Amino acid sequence: MPNDPGTDDSQQSLTDIWASSDPIFDRKELLEIDHVPDEDRIIGRDTEIQNVASSIHPAVSGQSPRNTLIYGKTGTGKSLVAKHVTQSAQEYALENGTKMARVYIDCTQTKTEARVVVNIAQMLNDPEETDISIPVTGLSTDIYYNRLWSILDELYDVAIIILDEIDKLKSNEILMQLSRSGESGKLDSCKIGIIAISNKITFKETLDERVLSSLQEQEFIFPPYDANQLREIMYHRKDAFNEGALTEEVIPLSAAFAAQEHGDARKALDILRNAGELAKREDASQITETHVRDAREKADIDRFSQLLEGQPAQTKATVYALSVLDEQHNDESEFSTRQIHEKYEQITQLLGMDTLSQRRMRDRLNEQVFLDILGRGERVGRGYRRGVTHLYYLLEDPSVVQTVVLDDSILSEMQEYDL
Repeated sequence: MPNDPGTDDSQQSLTDIWASSDPIFDRKELLEIDHVPDEDRIIGRDTEIQNVASSIHPAVSGQSPRNTLIYGKTGTGKSLVAKHVTQSAQEYALENGTKMARVYIDCTQTKTEARVVVNIAQMLNDPEETDISIPVTGLSTDIYYNRLWSILDELYDVAIIILDEIDKLKSNEILMQLSRSGESGKLDSCKIGIIAISNKITFKETLDERVLSSLQEQEFIFPPYDANQLREIMYHRKDAFNEGALTEEVIPLSAAFAAQEHGDARKALDILRNAGELAKREDASQITETHVRDAREKADIDRFSQLLEGQPAQTKATVYALSVLDEQHNDESEFSTRQIHEKYEQITQLLGMDTLSQRRMRDRLNEQVFLDILGRGERVGRGYRRGVTHLYYLLEDPSVVQTVVLDDSILSEMQEYDL
């Protein structure tokens, strides 16, 4: 009698899967980016914690906190410290009779002024208390602001609003509105403090004088972690894994890889988590050096995928052109707009895409510099050619760039061509 395909002994049943224990992870949440650990797991940021806490200290007694700008490269603990300090402040304030609110907004996901206001209002609102509704769409931005002011005055003494990756916002008007809400009479009793976080040290230069005048902010720069701090961060989270799941080389190697990337703790934890997932997928009982090396490549691809997410095919074709040049010229890593446009034009013609002019393609390149996808240098000409030539270069290995770009259905055909 033939076997019933539904009862194939080579396949685990769902019941077996649910009942089985995880051979690698015990508390995987300790490795997640959004996890805010206990203070004793936050390594190498004592000064930064003290600085941010001092800046918002008045909030715990219902007074106006200082607005705060935090700068630093990716993975230097900016968001972690901001979340940890405001969470601690909120707990202390509530214990001592101050109604304090805290809101975290990721501006990479919420890029428009109206969307930010809607999200803040929805997070802070208690419709049963305020009798105020916050529909996702359908109201003007002014009405959303008015409802937010009403919610704040009715429910809270003070609110701390964290705007992470604020440089991704399409407008800085939200900073003006929030920072001047008390002065302009829009709020009667509630005080607002802003913590704005950016990877770009030049972010402040993009703000106009009105915003700068109303912010009156404190500024803090978070330095990169060194390899020792990265190792310590991971050792303080090794209980994310089952006992014996980590071989001794895993954490030092993960830290070394992340230290090469300007001390990025986020990348270190990504590598560690991905290595564990690879080991688990292989049904291994331990994570090895091989898993870490494979996980590093996956972390690079995942990070670059996030950066390029939502970018149009024209932009991806431009980045792809630069990656091909980088591969073809071992003695060069920086290329002029003209060189990139020649390769880009070849790509678009092969794919039957419209070809942008060199000027419009350069605008795309500059957008990618702003988003930290590409880097830009310059070369000053000599003699009568004394103009400045902008040179563009990849911030990621060309193989990683091409893996991500070729995942786009429009550009996937490039694999068939020899450029």
